[in-house]
Amino acid sequence: MKSRALTLSLLSLTAILALTLLACRGGIDEGETSLDPGRTLWYEQPAERWTETLPLGNGRLGMMLGGSVDRETVILNDISMWSGSPDTTAWDTDASRYLPAIRQALIDGDNLRAQQMMNDHFVCGGLGSAYGRGNGKPYGSFQLLGNLELDFGENENEPITHYRRSLNLSDAITELRYTQGEVTYLRQSFASHGSDDLLVIHLTASKRGSISLTASLSRPESVDHRTVSDGGFLTMEGQLPDGFGGKNGVTYHTLAQFIPKGGTMATSNNDKSLTVTNADELLILVASETSLLPASEPLETQLAKASKKGFNSLLKDHRERYKEKFDRVDLRLGDGTIPSESSQLPTDQRLALFQEDEDPLFAELYFNFGRYLMISGTRAGSLPLNLQGLWANDTQLPWNGDYHLNINLQMNYWPAEVCNLSDLHRSLLDFTSELVPSGERTAKVFYEADGWVTHIITNPWYFTAPGEDASWGATNTGGAWLMQHLWQHYDFTRDLDYLRANYATLEGAARFFLSSLIRDPKHGWLVTAPSSSPENGFFLPNSSDRTPVFVCMGPTMDSQLVRELLSNYIEASELLGIESGHVAAAREALPQLAPNQVSDKGYLMEWLEDYEEIEPTHRHVSHLYGLYPGDQISTHHTPELAEAAKVTLNRRGDAGTGWSRAWKACFWARLKDGARVHKLLKSLLQPAMLPDGRAQGGTYPNLFCAHPPFQIDGNFGGTAAIAEMLLQSQDGFIELLPALPPQWQEGSFRGLCARGGVEVELEWRDGKPVRATFSTKLPSTEFKLRSPDTGEIASYTLAKGKPVTLKW
Repeated sequence: MKSRALTLSLLSLTAILALTLLACRGGIDEGETSLDPGRTLWYEQPAERWTETLPLGNGRLGMMLGGSVDRETVILNDISMWSGSPDTTAWDTDASRYLPAIRQALIDGDNLRAQQMMNDHFVCGGLGSAYGRGNGKPYGSFQLLGNLELDFGENENEPITHYRRSLNLSDAITELRYTQGEVTYLRQSFASHGSDDLLVIHLTASKRGSISLTASLSRPESVDHRTVSDGGFLTMEGQLPDGFGGKNGVTYHTLAQFIPKGGTMATSNNDKSLTVTNADELLILVASETSLLPASEPLETQLAKASKKGFNSLLKDHRERYKEKFDRVDLRLGDGTIPSESSQLPTDQRLALFQEDEDPLFAELYFNFGRYLMISGTRAGSLPLNLQGLWANDTQLPWNGDYHLNINLQMNYWPAEVCNLSDLHRSLLDFTSELVPSGERTAKVFYEADGWVTHIITNPWYFTAPGEDASWGATNTGGAWLMQHLWQHYDFTRDLDYLRANYATLEGAARFFLSSLIRDPKHGWLVTAPSSSPENGFFLPNSSDRTPVFVCMGPTMDSQLVRELLSNYIEASELLGIESGHVAAAREALPQLAPNQVSDKGYLMEWLEDYEEIEPTHRHVSHLYGLYPGDQISTHHTPELAEAAKVTLNRRGDAGTGWSRAWKACFWARLKDGARVHKLLKSLLQPAMLPDGRAQGGTYPNLFCAHPPFQIDGNFGGTAAIAEMLLQSQDGFIELLPALPPQWQEGSFRGLCARGGVEVELEWRDGKPVRATFSTKLPSTEFKLRSPDTGEIASYTLAKGKPVTLKW
């Protein structure tokens, strides 16, 4: 290993010296010559698969680059590239007529009959999500914007040396450097976070006249699609299918401008392509918009302004805007001395070695990559992060690339508050408010209930009805889970104006359950019915029929969610000084909800009855919602339930899809078991690609999470788990290093957030805090801290600009 590392170091030093000399000759920017192993992804070869390409994004537009020397396919993305269109057929049903009979079957213990009636009468009208094949149907699918093909031609006589492609998380820029013959090439790319709102690619070389390429824009499967090359511009426009065979789909318009210095430029391929020959350098600017999410000004105006600025000015503006968010948090794992040998290797090699090697800087890199993906994937005024964030390489994505509301969409935003990206939470929170009118209609059509409800899936057309199969589509607490995010945003920021503005949304969600809960016949508890424990089923007791059953009354997760919703609704009303009959009803209903139950075998029960699960190791662990992201199960306040949660998790096992492993890491962080969290992080960071080309749960070479296939929620869940290891505040006080693993004995962080509007800076040695600083941006706030020495809890008052520092 040492000899290999030495060889790599010498090669790197040689490349750096060569690039420095070339920079002095004026043909290529010197750029960064050192790579921070906690903030840089880098590779020694081009991508062979999409899950090896590097993502860039600004919350609306994005691109994926693979670093090919001969022919680069830049995959372009727009978060609003959705096929389909608004569809009222989901409500073309007389489902509410059958609701009493379905509920009676559940009361009688005949869950199978209830499930059959639901599949016959209590699913959405129309096609629903088309079972995850929604492109071409009204539900639609998220999809790529198109491909920008850059054909550099082949030069087999000149070998490629000193190849390196990288993504710097500190400034959200990709670089490709390589030498061919006597010429060194550099490509720098970014999705501008500045006012320009563009995709930018800049090509330079150490020798003048060395930049030549042919460029074209293309995309599959569109209505009235056309591409044109004219006067240094490539244009692509068209319309996505609306699902009805009409022309009401989302329209898109993409404009790419090519600005060479030196050389010549001409159209080619019957005005479909553009050829640049022997330029000294080339700047490519890509502007795009859709009818669903238009740009702030005409694309031609955007490009005219940006082209006058030039590359350096565009880059400066981008860096400043991006770093304002990224630099809010700084995590350093290790003692700050010389990094390990493995941390100096390319990212794909570090990923492969992480299972055996203790490389805290790789965990640091993964944490920073999660923050990077959130900053790059969404922003206020945009759509929420979907199953793939904003990145796609096809027109029909797995599960339509939509918003799954039984964990996946919510997991995307778990790091938002604790990782100091509260403003990015707004894309989800605003979208939630926009769901309300559709959810009100669904509540009436299916339940004849007040308020609003949404089930397991949704899309930009605000689909809120049950899914097309009761086995997964019956869960009706998607809206309740979204309300946790509304409350968390308030709890971390203490923004009463925000809470007041969104109180009606919170109240509407509570009113649905207050008007739809029924009493279970055995205990008289108030429960949801019909519903399900997401995607997990059971066998009916004392029955020879082994048909899987999913439909039930009052699954544990539902009771936890409704308890949390009503509690937050009541507290919000008290904070805002609002009293009403609905608030009184919530106070009356709250103690009558079904409690958490522990089975005779010591685990937390998933249903009202201790049914035999179809799959005891199922990827969902929904009945532990109250442990994380909820706070009803606590090692401090409910130790008996915490012990039951441990039994549950050991029974479930550590394996699973990528996002499932991330969730389990969060669970064990709340259970204060740092070693187990670290074990699960290693499992999450297991290489996803197998030698035969198949994929397993874990992490792809570009650090995207593998379900498989790619699903971005696991990245955010893993980031949240690392934050939970270092800081927790859900129990009414701040706890420092609550789940620190033995491998992270030294380190520091700055900028993580606790509930109550508190920011925390911490340094630790030998696994123990030595210095902590607490600050706030609020005029004043109070917080409680559990002493890392004695466990005693003390109260402190903070004022803006007057931090409190403690030492141990």
